[in-house]
Amino acid sequence: MSDFAPHVFAPVEEQLEYLQKGTAEIIPLTELRTRLEQSRATGRPLRIKAGFDPTAPDLHLGHTVLIRKLKHFQDLGHTVIFLIGDFTSLIGDPTGRSVTRKPLTREEIDQNSKTYTEQVFKILDREKTEVRFNSEWLDKLGFEGVIRLAAKFTVSQMLERDEFHKRFQAEQPISLHEMLYPLAQGYDSVMLEADVELGGTDQKFNLLVGRELQRQMGKPAQIVLMMPIIEGLDGVQKMSKSLNNAIGIHEPPQEMYGKLMSISDELMWRYWMLLTDLRPYEIEQMRQDVERGALHPMQAKKRLAGTITADFHGEAAAQQADEDWAKQFQRKEMPSNAEEVHANRESLGWNPEAQTIRVDKLLVHCNLAESATDANRKLKSNATYVNDALQTAPWLRLESLPARVTLRVGKRAKIAVIE
Repeated sequence: MSDFAPHVFAPVEEQLEYLQKGTAEIIPLTELRTRLEQSRATGRPLRIKAGFDPTAPDLHLGHTVLIRKLKHFQDLGHTVIFLIGDFTSLIGDPTGRSVTRKPLTREEIDQNSKTYTEQVFKILDREKTEVRFNSEWLDKLGFEGVIRLAAKFTVSQMLERDEFHKRFQAEQPISLHEMLYPLAQGYDSVMLEADVELGGTDQKFNLLVGRELQRQMGKPAQIVLMMPIIEGLDGVQKMSKSLNNAIGIHEPPQEMYGKLMSISDELMWRYWMLLTDLRPYEIEQMRQDVERGALHPMQAKKRLAGTITADFHGEAAAQQADEDWAKQFQRKEMPSNAEEVHANRESLGWNPEAQTIRVDKLLVHCNLAESATDANRKLKSNATYVNDALQTAPWLRLESLPARVTLRVGKRAKIAVIE
């Protein structure tokens, strides 16, 4: 380990209260307490590791659950290691997979890695974060090193892994290189001398392999801290872009804020716990205020949306998003950043005698409906407002040209400029 400047740490119980916030499981909790006591006595920070394979170019809030917990350790003065699995991405993590994951190309990995490092520092302190790439040591391991590493585990141990066991029982292929993944991840912990490794509950097997490898190689076995998998906007399935229920941390502030306001009141408390730095007792106090009627649930949700949006876009952008949301959905006004769409009246079914256009064509042109059928369904369901008035008629009269028309369909708003 490198030299360090002695640090004055908060009392252990105070640290534990903050670090246990939202956790699913800590293996073992007693060891974490002991390690924190040793750290406080010596002034030596613990080394906290979390690995991320750059399998996609953009992160969503589901990914930030682990990054947020890294921040909690960082807030307490411990050394945080943001590990980019540029080498393990060549294997592909089999976690949660019923089929072999397609490995990424080196070009895809390099590009995604660059994007990851740009995004994570919206939460972590850039100056205090140790960014590492596991190709540093896995590239150098060599075939002999891989054989020696593989000798430390048996095939039967690997088949205990849930994904492998299910695929074995179903007679589905299991590639040999997939069994190397947990070993590679565990070897990362050995090389980084991790005191604690963070991961989702679906990573339990991999995390415990790291603990066992450290023990076999004569090093202190890492503590495993697992965070739950957060649900997406639907409140049911895990947050995933493929399920269209995710909030990307790169999304514009207005969009991020609006999506957060769309979640259920029940899911709101889980988001407070897993996606913010608020202490558990503060969240509980807020929940009690809502239950006894001292705080309206919408106010608690607006605070949540503002807090998370500010984390990624700054206070000013979050405040503007809050004002725009209130205009659009509470005061039924247009947000300040509503997109303008230009249209030619002829393309909208212009009737020169009646001076009308077809509303279904207008909604489709402005991407507020997928088709004319969809647009007419929205008109019939009282979901469409034109110039702040409920629109149910299939046509719209234009008093003069060019016309500037405000459109709201559900939670989406546009301004149409018709010539």
